[in-house]
Amino acid sequence: MPQIYLYTGPEFGMRDEAAEAVVKALKKKFGEVEEHVYYLNETSIGQAISQLDNGNLFASATCVICKNAELLKKKEDVAIVEDWCKANDASGEDSSALIFISDEISVDSKLDKLVPVANKKKFWEMFDNQKVPWLTDYFRKNGYSLTEDAAQMILDMVDNNTLALKNECSRFFLCLEKGKTVTPDDVDSFLTHNREENAFTLFKQMTANYDTSSRRLEESLEVLQGIRLSKDSSSVPLIAGLASCFRRLVLWHRLQEESNGGYGADEATLKSNGFGSSLIQGQYRKAAKIWTKGQATAILAVLSSADMQIRSGGTAMEDVLLQKMLYEIVVKKGASLATAEY
Repeated sequence: MPQIYLYTGPEFGMRDEAAEAVVKALKKKFGEVEEHVYYLNETSIGQAISQLDNGNLFASATCVICKNAELLKKKEDVAIVEDWCKANDASGEDSSALIFISDEISVDSKLDKLVPVANKKKFWEMFDNQKVPWLTDYFRKNGYSLTEDAAQMILDMVDNNTLALKNECSRFFLCLEKGKTVTPDDVDSFLTHNREENAFTLFKQMTANYDTSSRRLEESLEVLQGIRLSKDSSSVPLIAGLASCFRRLVLWHRLQEESNGGYGADEATLKSNGFGSSLIQGQYRKAAKIWTKGQATAILAVLSSADMQIRSGGTAMEDVLLQKMLYEIVVKKGASLATAEY
């Protein structure tokens, strides 16, 4: 069976851990592993496969990771992968591994069929009722305990995938003594006042209490610039994070419409749907005054369109497309920007 894998879905942390497990298995069996990571919007599949064909003088095994696998659709490109699989299978060679990764749920069916069922997996975002237990367990494994209010604060402030949560929570482990119980005051100290900008701080800025949308746009563009200058400047988690916020806004509107005969959701309903803290409730009350449910739904389409344009066009126009996206969200409230206006 060829060493080809397919890992898809928006849960970046667990998905990347699965890819790391393949590399670790190669290291355990062969010792040194030469690892290459390619983005298929920038590098052809032929170039990536050539690394597997050529091997390496200094390593016993080779692993090639291809990200943006959803872009691999052309018949001739899939044929290159198929030819490699056949050659690999015929030779019985198991020192080379090819891993395809996508933030999307699925990839082109022609590529999907080349991957054995046992070697592919979809990684979904955690359900709301799984997030606090996962976070509490993660702190416990690192020698700390965590109050429920502190856990909820972290989840309100950080992109709810395990990769982002691990990155942000590492601050506590570096600065606090083991055995400490982390409280909301600690979260306020380590995350609120000492954190880089991300999709959630951008959403917070977009809902700020300014008199005009142009002022909110101006301030939001400053946050966007901070994100683009940070070490994690990729548009992929940024757009995914904003999409998560606006999906929650649609849910907020629906809960308000359907609960208590249209008089608004009670505290128990809000908590059970992931709006546990007063901080996050206040934020979504403000957001609901800015965007209606219909506008929030239209904004999800804007985000999806921007994501597709950036993935297909590469990095050359990325900043311009992100700025255009913000304008369509903040000023146009989900309406597309006309070409002449743009």
